[in-house]
Amino acid sequence: MKSVGLAARFAAVVACAFLTATPAFAQFWQCAPYARKISGIQIHGNANTWWGQAAGRYERGTKPKVGAVLAMSSSRRMPLGHVAMVSRVVSDREVLLTHANWSRRGGIETDVRAIDVSAANDWSEVRVWYGPIGGLGTSSNPARGFIYSGDAPAIEQAPAPELPPVTLASAARVAVDSAVVIAE
Repeated sequence: MKSVGLAARFAAVVACAFLTATPAFAQFWQCAPYARKISGIQIHGNANTWWGQAAGRYERGTKPKVGAVLAMSSSRRMPLGHVAMVSRVVSDREVLLTHANWSRRGGIETDVRAIDVSAANDWSEVRVWYGPIGGLGTSSNPARGFIYSGDAPAIEQAPAPELPPVTLASAARVAVDSAVVIAE
């Protein structure tokens, strides 16, 4: 009887070890180090400092280009800002982004839709695809513009996917599983 209890405890410990094991190659990514790695733009620090740090070092502007980094400003929901690399330009008001730490903490997302919703068509307000709701975020995020790397991006380019036309939802907050979801 005693050996059965000991065997059960051993099996439980082994099962817990397998459930908590993480592959050696798994990594938790923040947006800034990941954007630096894939874009080649050598700026360090929080995302909200990238625009200012790029002045005089990198060309900056309001037109999306493949390999450029979209620099989002600080806001109440994003106190440290956010940076994401343009992986494809769909139109002058729509791009696909590759970035980290947006829909899932530490996770990487490739070719996610982002649209310019600014009145001046200058990418100062954007909506970005948000995984938990399966679509564009319901609120816009302030942005400064694009930092151009001058080099090709360090990610493999796949053929452009067919995308349905963009339809903006209301700016109401979205409830998911009884919790309010606010995009980073």
